[in-house]
Amino acid sequence: MKKMLSMALLCATFLSGYAQKRAAHTIVKNNVDYVQSKNYYLLTLFEQDTPISALLKHDAEFAQLNQNKLKQLSESLTNCKDAACLIAAVKLSDDDIATVGARLTALYKPGNALDALVKTKLIPSGTYSLYKKLSPGELLVKAWEQEAKGINYTIGVYAEGNKPNYPTIDSISYNVHAKAYYTLMYDFNAALLGDVKGSHLFFEPSLKAALLYLQINERQDPAHYEPMEATVNKAAVDNIKTIKWANYPYTNIMVPGAGPEKPEWALSSEGMLRCRLAEQEYRQGKAPLIIVSGGNVHPYKTKFNEAEQMKIYLMKVLHVPESAIIIEPHARHTTTNMRNSARLIYKYGIPANKPGIVVTDKSQTDFIMNMASRCEKELNYVPYKLDKRNSETEVEYYPVEEAKQIDNDEPLDPR
Repeated sequence: MKKMLSMALLCATFLSGYAQKRAAHTIVKNNVDYVQSKNYYLLTLFEQDTPISALLKHDAEFAQLNQNKLKQLSESLTNCKDAACLIAAVKLSDDDIATVGARLTALYKPGNALDALVKTKLIPSGTYSLYKKLSPGELLVKAWEQEAKGINYTIGVYAEGNKPNYPTIDSISYNVHAKAYYTLMYDFNAALLGDVKGSHLFFEPSLKAALLYLQINERQDPAHYEPMEATVNKAAVDNIKTIKWANYPYTNIMVPGAGPEKPEWALSSEGMLRCRLAEQEYRQGKAPLIIVSGGNVHPYKTKFNEAEQMKIYLMKVLHVPESAIIIEPHARHTTTNMRNSARLIYKYGIPANKPGIVVTDKSQTDFIMNMASRCEKELNYVPYKLDKRNSETEVEYYPVEEAKQIDNDEPLDPR
C-alpha cells in the first residue's frame, strides 16, 4: 500500500498541469492515442486489424511470448532489488525481437491478412519507406524490428536516463540517482502490470511500458494539436483546395523556429525577424502559404510552442490571414524542420513537384546548405532536395518522399 501511495504522489508531481495544458490535443483516433499511432504504426495496425489481431492472439508462439513477458513483469515486483532489474523486465530482448521476426516470416503468405496489411497499409503509408526495395514479407519484419528498437529506445531514455538525440531539451524528467528512483520504477511496474494483465498480444506489455514512461515524463508531444487538419491548420487546409498554383513561383514559404532563451518568453527575437522576412515574401506573392515549424523545444520543458507562437505573431502583428498559415508544431531541430514540412506538403496535397522556399537568417541558411551529411547520419536519408540559393536568407527546396519514414529514435517527433 505504501508503494502504491508513493506512485500516486510521484505521478501527480510529474503530471501536474499536463491534463490542463493540452487536454484537447490528446484526442484519440480509432481508440488509439496519437503518441502510439505515430511512434508505432505497425503495432497499432496489429491491434486494430481484426483478422490480424486474432491471428497473433491465437498463435501459440506469440501467446507464449506474451505469457513470458507478463510473468517476468509480475516476478520483477518480488525479485528485483534495483531499478535496472525492474526496467529490464519490460524491455524487448534481442531474442524476443528475433523470435517475432522469424514467426512473422513463417506466418506471412501471399494473399493472406499479413500480405494485405503490408500492401494496402504499410507500403502506401510511406512510414517504412527506407525498406521499399525489400519484398513485402521482408518489409514486414523490418517494420517490426524498427518498432521494437523504438520501444527499447524510448524506455532507455525515459526510464534508464540514456541520452536522447538532443539532451538539453529532451532528457528524462527525474533523477535516476535519487533514492526515490527505485521506488518510482517499482511502482511503475506495479501500475503497468494492472494495465496489461489481461493483454493477449505479445508486444503489448513492452509497448504500454514505453507509452507510460513517456506519459510520466510529460512527453506527449506527438499528440499536441492533433488532428491538425481539423484544428490549428483547418483554415489553411480548406484554403489549399482553392489555390491556383500556377499563379505563384513557389508553393510555400517555410520558416524554421528559434527558441527563446528564457522560459517566460513566448517567442524569440530571432523568431520574430524570421517571420518578418517570410511576411515580406508572402506580400510579394512568392507563395500562397507560410509554413512555420518548431516544437516545444527551447528551453527545457518550455510551455511555449515555436510554431504556434510564430503563427500568433504573423496574424496579430503582421496581419497575415490564418488561411495562409500552416503550423508544424513538432520539429526539434533544423533537420526535422525540413523533414516535417515535407511531410505536411504530402499530407495536405500541396504540389511536391514545385519548389518552396526556406526563409530564415543567414547563419541558418548557411547551415541548411551544408546539412545533408547530418541528415544522413541522424535520419539515414536527406528529406529534401535543395535548389537555388536566392539570397543570404532564402533557398529553394523540394520535399522528398522518404520524409514520411517513422523516426524510431525520436519518440517526441516520430512522424
